Amino acid sequence: MPVAVAKTRAMPASDAKTSGAKVSQDIPLPDSPKAPSHPRKRRKAKGKQTDEEEECWSWKSLTDSSASRVPPLFTKDGSYFFSAVGPSVKIYSTATGEVISTLNVPASSTSDDAGSSSQSDVITATVLNPHNSFQLITGSLDGFIRVWDFLDAVLLQTINLSQSIFHLTAHEKFRDCVVVAVARPTKKKTSKVLRVSLRPTNATAGLPIQISSNVSGVGKTRSTTGLVFSPSGAWLVATAGHKAYVCSTADFKAGFTKFVSPERLTCLAFHPSEEYFATGDASGCIRLWYCLNEDTSVKTVGVQKTAQTTTLHWHAHAVSSIAFTGNGAYLLSGGEEAVFVIWQLHTGKREYVPRVGAPILHVTLSKAKDEEEEYLLSLADASFVFIRAGSLKISRAIARIKLDPAISHDRPSKSTAVPLAIHSLTSTLILPSSHPTSLQTFAPSTSKLVSELEVSPSNRVSRRDEKPLEPSRIERVVVCDSGEWMATIDSREADEAFRGEVYMKIWWWDRKAGFWILNTRIDRPHGLRKVTGVAFRPKTRDQDSLFLVTTGEDGNVKAWRIRSTKTKSGDVEDFWVARSTFRFRSEIPTDVSWSPEGSLLAVSVGPYVAIYDPDTNALLQVLTCAECKVVSSARFVGVSGRFLAVHGAQDVMLWDLISQTMRWHYHSPSAIDQLISHPEEEAFAVFEHPSSTTAETPSTRVLIFRPSSPSPSASWTLPFQLRSVISDPFLNSLSSDPSFFTLVGITQSWTVVVFGDGVKLPDEEGATAQVKWSQRERSSRTSSAKPRSPMFPPALPYLPPSMLRNHGRGKGIAEIFDAPAYLMPPLESLFDSVMDGFLTARPEEKPRDSRPEQEPDRREEEEEMDVDAEEETSVVMGARIERHINRQEMDGFVDLFVQYAIKAPPRTQQPVPPPPVNGIHKPNGHAWNHRNGGHAAPPVATRVSTKRNGIAPKVPNSAPTVPSNAPSSAVKVGKKRKKSLG
Repeated sequence: MPVAVAKTRAMPASDAKTSGAKVSQDIPLPDSPKAPSHPRKRRKAKGKQTDEEEECWSWKSLTDSSASRVPPLFTKDGSYFFSAVGPSVKIYSTATGEVISTLNVPASSTSDDAGSSSQSDVITATVLNPHNSFQLITGSLDGFIRVWDFLDAVLLQTINLSQSIFHLTAHEKFRDCVVVAVARPTKKKTSKVLRVSLRPTNATAGLPIQISSNVSGVGKTRSTTGLVFSPSGAWLVATAGHKAYVCSTADFKAGFTKFVSPERLTCLAFHPSEEYFATGDASGCIRLWYCLNEDTSVKTVGVQKTAQTTTLHWHAHAVSSIAFTGNGAYLLSGGEEAVFVIWQLHTGKREYVPRVGAPILHVTLSKAKDEEEEYLLSLADASFVFIRAGSLKISRAIARIKLDPAISHDRPSKSTAVPLAIHSLTSTLILPSSHPTSLQTFAPSTSKLVSELEVSPSNRVSRRDEKPLEPSRIERVVVCDSGEWMATIDSREADEAFRGEVYMKIWWWDRKAGFWILNTRIDRPHGLRKVTGVAFRPKTRDQDSLFLVTTGEDGNVKAWRIRSTKTKSGDVEDFWVARSTFRFRSEIPTDVSWSPEGSLLAVSVGPYVAIYDPDTNALLQVLTCAECKVVSSARFVGVSGRFLAVHGAQDVMLWDLISQTMRWHYHSPSAIDQLISHPEEEAFAVFEHPSSTTAETPSTRVLIFRPSSPSPSASWTLPFQLRSVISDPFLNSLSSDPSFFTLVGITQSWTVVVFGDGVKLPDEEGATAQVKWSQRERSSRTSSAKPRSPMFPPALPYLPPSMLRNHGRGKGIAEIFDAPAYLMPPLESLFDSVMDGFLTARPEEKPRDSRPEQEPDRREEEEEMDVDAEEETSVVMGARIERHINRQEMDGFVDLFVQYAIKAPPRTQQPVPPPPVNGIHKPNGHAWNHRNGGHAAPPVATRVSTKRNGIAPKVPNSAPTVPSNAPSSAVKVGKKRKKSLG
C-alpha cells in the first residue's frame, strides 16, 4: 500500500481574499465511526510475491461475460433449448424464456494444484447424445469432453483429450463415438479432426476424469469454422479457411478430400434429406455444394478439387450462420446487417425480417412438435428472438441485459462518459443498451429487463464498406430524487458529410403507463461543445424549486427550470426553459454537484471549486486546489454536507466548509478515475487503476477514506476496470450495516457488476442446478429411455420391501430416491414400504371407560383440556383412530336420512323450452326470457354465474324464478388521453 501524504493547512490569505472566504476558525472535527472489519478471503496474484496481499472486494456480475459463440441447441421435443456461455450451459424454456437450470462445471475438474480456476474452460460445442436424447455432450477449450444428464443436472462422464476442442459432432450411426476438431495452444491456426471413443480405458474407468480407449485421426485442416455429419451419416464435412473438407464415413482412414472456395468460409449446414451442404463466406455469398458422390473419395496428388456449386448472394458482409428448414425447401441466413433472410431454394426468391435488434450470430430451427415452426435467432447483444414461420413476425424475445455488440459501430473511447442512473420509483437501473442511441431499464431484484427506450431515433444500418457509420451516442443520464424527471445528453460528432449534433432531452415518467415520455428537447444546450456535467437539485419539495444544472466546454454554467402554461383546452402543460447562465472567470467547468439538502452548488473549474447559492447564483466560496492543475470532480461527504472531497488526476483533498480549510491531502502513485460518496455515512470511495505498463491484467484499486484521516480505512481490488460507477441506495438498504458500500458499475468490457460490502442479490431463476422440469418431460424420459451405454453408471438394484423396511427411518430411506428417475423400480412396488418407513404409528390409548372415576370438576377440566389438546395435535397419516358410536347417535342419523333423503322434493311446473331460432336452440337465460317479456334469475341463495362467450349459463328447471335486477356490464372502448410533447 503506498504511503499517503497528509497535508493540513489553512487557506492562504491571498486565496481567502480572492474567494471572499472568511477567516479560518479552529473548529474540532467530529469523530467518525470506525470502519467495520469484515473477514474476507484474501486473493494473491499468481506468480507474484508481495509483502502485503490485497483483498478482493466481493462482486457479482449482472450480465453474461459475452454473447454465446455456440449455436443454441433444442431438446428433442423443442420445449427447451441450451445456450453455452463461458464455462456453463443455461437451459431456457422455449415458452416462457426463463432459465430453468444451469449446468456448471465442477470446480475440481478445472482447478490446478493451487486451487485456482482455469481460464480456458469455456464451452465451445454442444450436441445431444444421439442414443439418449436426455443427455448433453459438451466440448471446451480445456480439452474435456463432458456427458451430462441435463434433467437431473448431473455430470456423468469426463474425458480428457489434453487439446483445446473447437467443434464437436455425433451421429446415431456411430455408437459411443464423437468427432472433434482440436488444436494445441501453440498451433491455433491448424486443427486436427479426431474420432474419439467415449468408452474409457480400463485403468481410468472408475476415475472422475477418464482417458478415451480409442482416439484416431481423420485429417488436418486450418482453423475450423464448421464440423458436421450428414443426416444419413455417410459423410463428414469440415470447413476451414478457403476449403471444404469432405470425408466418407465408410473409410475414415482415407482422410479428407479438399474442395476450394474463392472466399473464406464462415459457416456450414447440411440439407436435412439430400446429400449436399451449404456454406457461407466472408463476402456475404452462400454456396450449395454438390460434391458428395463416389468420385469424391478419388484423390489426385497435388491437385485441389473444385465442385459444382450454386451461389446465393444478398448479404453485404460476412454470413454468420445458415440453416435449412425441416422440409429442406428453404434456407435461412443471418449476419451483421441484423436482417433475417429466408431463401426459397427452387426459385431463388427471398423474404426478409429486418431490424431484429442486433447483428445475428446464429440461426436455429425449433423442433417443436404439433406446433407452428419457429426460428430462433441468437443476437450479438446476448439476446434471443423467436420468429414465426407463417407470419415472419417476431413473436417474442428473451433478454436479460443487452450487451454492446461493437460490430456495426466502434465503441467509445475509455475516457468517454457512459450513461448510468438509478430510478427510485421502480428501484431499477438505467443502462446503455446494445445500440448507442438507446437506454435499457433493468430490475436487479428480479434479474429481468423491464424496457428499452430509444432516445435518439436512427437507422441502424451496418458498415459502409469497411468504414463504420458513426451513430449518435447517449453520453449522460440523470434522474431526479422523486423519479419523475430524467435528463439525457446525446451527441454526434461532425464529419466530412455531417455536421455535429448535441441534444439535451428531458423526459417525464408516466406512472400509469410505466414509461418515459419526451417532454422537452433542447438543441445545443452548450453550442457544439460537449456537456461536462448534469445534475438535478436534490430534496426539492415543489416543482418551482426543482432545478437542473449543466456545465459545458463553452465555459458556461446553465440552470434550467419548469414553466407551466395553459393550453386552449384548459389543460396545464409543463416544459423546461433556461433559467440563468453564468461562468467562473475564463475557466472550463468539468463537473457539477449538489449538497445533500440542495442548498449549495459546487462547480469544478480548472484548479478551483466554486460554491454558489443556487437561488441567487451568488458566489459564496472558492476553494483553491494548488496540488492539481485540473479538478476532475468534487463531492459532498455525509448527510450534513460539511466536508467536500475533491480529486484530480492523482490527488485527493478533503475540505471542511465550516472552517474553510483543507483537512488533508492524499497523493496516489496511480491514476484516479472516480470518487463516490457514501449516501448516508461520512465516507467516500476512490477508484484508481495502475498504469498499463505495470498491470498484467485489468484491475481497479478501491480506497475507502473518512474525514478523520488521510490514510485509507480500507482497500480492495477488483479484477476489472470501470467506465462508470454509482451508489445504489436500494441495494444499500438491503445490507445489514448502513455503513456498507454497495456500488454498481459498467466495466471496460461492457458488463454490469454490483460490488461492495455484503453484496446481496436474489439469485436468478435457474442460476444453479436446481431442476424445475415439467412432469411431462420427466415422464417422457421414463417412457422413452433406451438401454444405456457402458459409459453411464449402473442402475440401482431392485430392493424388496423387506429391505426397504430395514433401511431406516426418515433421512436414511430418502436416499433411495437419489438415483435418476428412469433407473428406479415402479413406484407402486415401493409406495407402501416407503410410507411405512417415513410415518410412525400413533400409540394406542386406553378406552375412556377403563379410566378410574374422578371428581366431577376435575373430570370437566380434563375433558376441556383434552378438547384443546385434540385441536392442537396433528393427526399422523396412516394411523387409524377408533371411535365407538352409541345407539342414540345412530338413531339420530336414521331419522335425519328418513326426513330429508327419502322424501322427494315437491314437483314444480317444467318451463316449456323455446323453439329453435335459425336451427339453434337458445339456452335458458336472458335471451329467451326477455323475448317472452320476462326476466331470468338464478336459483335462490346461489351466486350468479358469469357469462361465457356472451351466453348465460343454464338455470336448473326446478328453481323458482324471480326478477333479476343485476346490472349489465359494459366495456368502454376508444377512450384516449392526450399527452403533451415538448
